[in-house]
Amino acid sequence: MHSSVVATEGAVMLPEPSDPAWSETDREVFERLVATDHYLRIALKTIDFERFRGALAEHYSPDHGRPAEEPIRMLKLGFLQYHDNLSDRQVIERAQTDVAYRYFLGLRLEDELPDPSLLCIFRGRLGVEGYRLVFHEVVAQAREHGLVKDRMRLKDATHVIADVALPTTLALLAQVRNKLLTAAESFDPVRVAGERARVEMIRTSTDGHRAEERLMARLTHLREIMAWVEKLSPPEDAERNRPWQTLQSVLRLARKILSESEDPKRGDRTRSTVDPDARRGKHGDFYDGYLLDVMIDADSELFTALNVLPANGDEAADAAELLRQEEAAHGNDVQQLSIDGIGFQGEVLRELEDPQGLAVDVIVPPKGEPATGKFGPRDFVEDTARGVVTCPAGRESHYRQRDTNQRVTIYRFAQETCAGCPLRDGCLTQPSKTFGRTVRKNDYEAEYRRAREKATTAEYAAVRCEHPKIERKLSELVRRHGARRARYWGDWKVLCQQLLAATVANVKRIVRLLSAPTQTPAAT
Repeated sequence: MHSSVVATEGAVMLPEPSDPAWSETDREVFERLVATDHYLRIALKTIDFERFRGALAEHYSPDHGRPAEEPIRMLKLGFLQYHDNLSDRQVIERAQTDVAYRYFLGLRLEDELPDPSLLCIFRGRLGVEGYRLVFHEVVAQAREHGLVKDRMRLKDATHVIADVALPTTLALLAQVRNKLLTAAESFDPVRVAGERARVEMIRTSTDGHRAEERLMARLTHLREIMAWVEKLSPPEDAERNRPWQTLQSVLRLARKILSESEDPKRGDRTRSTVDPDARRGKHGDFYDGYLLDVMIDADSELFTALNVLPANGDEAADAAELLRQEEAAHGNDVQQLSIDGIGFQGEVLRELEDPQGLAVDVIVPPKGEPATGKFGPRDFVEDTARGVVTCPAGRESHYRQRDTNQRVTIYRFAQETCAGCPLRDGCLTQPSKTFGRTVRKNDYEAEYRRAREKATTAEYAAVRCEHPKIERKLSELVRRHGARRARYWGDWKVLCQQLLAATVANVKRIVRLLSAPTQTPAAT
């Protein structure tokens, strides 16, 4: 993921922390109109928002620059925005008149609110690093209250639909061509004007032609534009020159789209120039966008780690990243992980269960083995040092072949070895005329065997009964906090969106757990 991006020019100075400067009138209004059991009043008492200042301070200058809007207040505005699923403008408009909002924000009745555009600038200033620190600070406060345990984590993912209209291949080429010409205009305006005139000539001359001919004409023109753009001389301040950096970024995108257009079978294709990070994936049905991958604590049902992948990303392999993310932030040691069937991959299981690494006990539904009634690969003992495999009858095969793509070693017994074997009928389904039994030994046979053995235990059944908790939590993000659709363009911005949504969901859960009435035992 991208690091944080500062969306403003020049330094911005972090203001000194201060308590709300409420007058007696302010206090009386808040006391009368904001109930003592109002959610926002309880949230202020439960969560120490001032502890977020350290995470925010890293993105401001300590002693120079223009004064910034109070960052804790800006963070609270983002919290309210995602809590009630509002836009930038809507949350500012509501804070103008909602007394509970003003109380939560620490505003006096006559105080003005920032322009909605500052919320966008604030998000860009914090970026992924800032929002991830805020997210983990909330989890840390929950751990201090004794809510988060290290017994077990539940992991699952859901899809996020990109905020784009998908173009045809012709339209995609036209979009990247136009973006490239716009970016190059400040460096060679005369040449750009000529290329735009040629665009109109190509459109007119190919009107009514077959789609293949129109596509070829536009591909040729795009190559020619890229050729002279690549020859432009960089300015002296190229590293700091924003127009030049924009041009280089668009040029890289154009190269990728051009390469994909020339190879129709190529995977990982760019779906839009508006959001070039979005990808095509399948989650039930095909969609274009991202994959939201999350992990929750099975006891408190709090989100403990979160990531955003392309729609075609490797959800199973991301399990290790989520665990490392949490353990690096809190120094804890997760004992057990429940993951759905996508985690039944040998390489993933080995990485998660490695005693020298994460050392986590993985509970995953195994894939079924075909019931052939014959001896299976596990009945053949492999000696990797000698490079042989021994069958149930005690006979060895020295013929070995490696299938690197499938991560298996293939052993084949000679026909004469199997011909007089007393266990032949329990081994060969359809005997071959040229050779005997063929055995495929997977590199991760031990991991698969352990997973299948766990699936027969009562502990496995109990863990799988807990797994639906994460589906409910994902449903909460989708239904209550707008996680289904990307608000922004770009993977790092979508990750910021989901981090803030999960932070809001965690605060709600912490408030609910800590404010729940204690159960007293009934008198005997």
